[in-house]
Amino acid sequence: MCGISGFLSDHPERDIPIVERQIALLEHRGPDAHGWWTGSGCVLAQNRLSIIDVEGGDPPITNEDGSVGVVLNGEIYNFPSLQDELRAGGHQLATRCDTEVIAHLAETLDPVALAQRLDGMFAFAVWRERDRRLVLGRDRLGKKPLYYFHRGDTFVFGSELKAVLAHPDVPRELDEEAIAPYLSFGYVPSPRTIYAGIRSVPPGCVLTLEPGGGPRIERYWETPRRAPAARELSYDEAVVEVRDRLGHAVAKRLISDVPLGAFLSGGIDSSAVVAMMAEVTDRPVETFTIGFDDTDGFDERPYASTVARAFGTNHHEFVVHPDAIDLVERLVWFHDQPFGDSSAIPTFLLSEMTSRHVTVALAGDGGDELFAGYERFIGGVAAQSYERLPRVARRAVEGALAVAPAQRVPIVPKLQRFAARAGAGMPTAFRQWISYVPDEDTHALTGHANGWGVADYEAAWDRTAGDATLDRLLALNLETYLLDDLLVKVDRMSMAHGLEVRSPFLDYELVEFAANLRPSFKARGLTLKRVLKDAIRPIVPAEILSRGKRGFGVPLDRWFRTDLRTYAEGMLLSDASRVRHHLDEDALQRIVGEHMTGARNNGHTLWTLLTLEVFLRREGW
Repeated sequence: MCGISGFLSDHPERDIPIVERQIALLEHRGPDAHGWWTGSGCVLAQNRLSIIDVEGGDPPITNEDGSVGVVLNGEIYNFPSLQDELRAGGHQLATRCDTEVIAHLAETLDPVALAQRLDGMFAFAVWRERDRRLVLGRDRLGKKPLYYFHRGDTFVFGSELKAVLAHPDVPRELDEEAIAPYLSFGYVPSPRTIYAGIRSVPPGCVLTLEPGGGPRIERYWETPRRAPAARELSYDEAVVEVRDRLGHAVAKRLISDVPLGAFLSGGIDSSAVVAMMAEVTDRPVETFTIGFDDTDGFDERPYASTVARAFGTNHHEFVVHPDAIDLVERLVWFHDQPFGDSSAIPTFLLSEMTSRHVTVALAGDGGDELFAGYERFIGGVAAQSYERLPRVARRAVEGALAVAPAQRVPIVPKLQRFAARAGAGMPTAFRQWISYVPDEDTHALTGHANGWGVADYEAAWDRTAGDATLDRLLALNLETYLLDDLLVKVDRMSMAHGLEVRSPFLDYELVEFAANLRPSFKARGLTLKRVLKDAIRPIVPAEILSRGKRGFGVPLDRWFRTDLRTYAEGMLLSDASRVRHHLDEDALQRIVGEHMTGARNNGHTLWTLLTLEVFLRREGW
């Protein structure tokens, strides 16, 4: 795992101070080494976190004659077979690292074919001297970030926005239109960013820049859809195939020349990963769990301990009392944009603790996305049926729920929320269920509802028209929430501490296989992740399979009424507040007041606004 950066330049040697600034800003992503390579019209730079070929893989990396330069962030899992193929073809490789295979492949392959040969999580940049061609590539699911700015003769790229902004010709301009989508989703939907003019390379795409032309983006991989002609597996066959494919995905992610371990929450996904690791390693797996010293916070230690004992892992538990005031400032710096997902807090702290013991950690991210692990997927399918009910029937349901004893029956509030949103239709209802800021508050704060982000969201939904509802929801989730929330959170929070996180569930071949399974194999009735649970049932403790889903969260509602109250009110409502210049002040006062008096739980809304405020202050906007 590393950080990459660079830019076009007619005088590369003169512009070395710029690349040095980029390298300095990305040091956390690659603290072990750094270097740059200058072509006839560009500079490529890399901060290195040494994982493979620790001694011999430092940047810069080129092909045999130095006519192709390359920088890489991430891991290419099939690099050993590619090395064998290249050597058989007469190539002379100078290192054992995965980065070098890209330089040799780029000698003859076009950008799309090059990216298609790579199996891994990656963002790369390649310069080929003979045709002065720059190619940027990003992995299929977007696990590794890659941003760029292009205007006139200026082209700059980097793993993080701060590296792009380090170039003197890149303006720091706020995209005002991004604020409403940010409030709705808790992130600025890609490929746009909070900065006007800076974009991200879409996942599964390559960007090519050649003399005399602008950036050309080509797609080499599509979000998979269930193929009508795919061979229909029986349920029992699917169970066996899921277990085998997950085991293979785990095994390929164990290649490392440095200490390696696993995040362990005691949930189904991380437990499955640890179980698979234990089957193929000859020493105890290093596992890591975090808990809060807080009675109503999140504490996953008891379940994680159960799994650790079952597999004899060398288990590490960390108990923390997070200083949220200090953390919000740090998290915004690492994200480079406002970010509304408060689970970044425990992810940051877990990564910090884990990095003291290992350099690589496997995680269970992606299991919910592949095999329908969120309750909202059931809600989305139910909403489609609910829409088809006669209006009189819907009113009867809503009337009954309105008088139901919500305090005595825990499921009633969820049903009330479902009924209130389901009538909006899909995908609006689904988006509203997962939104950090309710639509009515976004509208009150900004004067309009959600902006271009909602149009893009609906377009992603429309692309799967004709598919089963659950399949459509899973594809939508992959292209939005997974891409711009979960993957961003894990990348930024782990790389803040120089920790590489690998996600076996997001192996692209496993993703393609799961997409072709029947929807009923994943969710049936109220049963979620059905085929995955049965696949790992023989190896994972029974109590893990039967436990309820629990998010990786923090007690925001209570924090904003206690520890964070004075801080939040001062940041959002004082004369120094920046959000007051971009949002409606009356709506802002109402939302804060409702929460502090207990009239509504607006904790997630306040966190979303608070990170926006911290960001705006940092930029002076």
